[in-house]
Amino acid sequence: MDLKAETAEFLASRRARITPDEAGLPAYGGSKRRVPGLRREEVAMLAGVSVDYYTRLERGNLNGVSESVLEALAEALQLDEAERAHLFDLARAANASGVARSRARRASPASVRPAVQRILDSMESAPALVRNGRLDVLATNLTARALYSPMYDSPERIANKPVNSARFHFLDLDAAQQYWGDRWEKIAHDAVAILRAEAGKNPYDSALIALVGELSTRSEDFRRMWASHDVRLHRSGTKVFHHPVVGRLELAYEALELPADTGLQLNVYTAVPGSPSDDGLKLLTSWAATTPATTPAAPEPSAEVTRSRKDL
Repeated sequence: MDLKAETAEFLASRRARITPDEAGLPAYGGSKRRVPGLRREEVAMLAGVSVDYYTRLERGNLNGVSESVLEALAEALQLDEAERAHLFDLARAANASGVARSRARRASPASVRPAVQRILDSMESAPALVRNGRLDVLATNLTARALYSPMYDSPERIANKPVNSARFHFLDLDAAQQYWGDRWEKIAHDAVAILRAEAGKNPYDSALIALVGELSTRSEDFRRMWASHDVRLHRSGTKVFHHPVVGRLELAYEALELPADTGLQLNVYTAVPGSPSDDGLKLLTSWAATTPATTPAAPEPSAEVTRSRKDL
């Protein structure tokens, strides 16, 4: 991945979204400004650096940049937590040694430790999975495998490799849009933002470079979202699934880093007790226990679940 281009485009895109009024500056030139957002000299003034030095940074040259300058730049550009982390990741990558870059090119493990799999399996009623920064799903419990059955059954899944949620979102578009409903755009954009953040952490990851290249070639939607240079931290929230067997599921998720496995994240989903989604999740757990490795014929929903789904 072209680190200089990545840095230049990220800084320029963040500068373009801030108006002088939002930055507390007079809008010299008014509506006659040739480009949106702040000028380079305005960002330089806000960050307390020379125009020449900021211009150098925005051209992608972060070699030797100090932490204090990065902090000032993050404040001037009004970066959020994810964007600030991304800027610091880009700076670390720009100043990494040749040995560090060589190590970063190595592929991450394609499986999890047995102890981690046992943790997943112990959570029988809650879908749980482990993924890496490329959105490869490396391990699941039975309920998570059933929850994401459309992704596992997708014709875009590559044999003998971990299933990848970004490939499903963009390359099996009809199935993904049916699965996510009217939230597909947000889910897909979040996936791209996670990949973009990962590109800052590991710009020399050959598998990530290949994935982004394939998605850019095959998906206009991916190209559009990738060009926004948005980044995101995936920690907690709510997702709404339209599952082919149990219907609508509104599940809260928590994403937990695995300290002993750098770059891996444990995601766990839960439903509000007594809710229609809780009923659906119980049905999903029962379905998953019957035939875990394949997608079985859909069971008939219970009368209680059927009534709950009609009320949604």
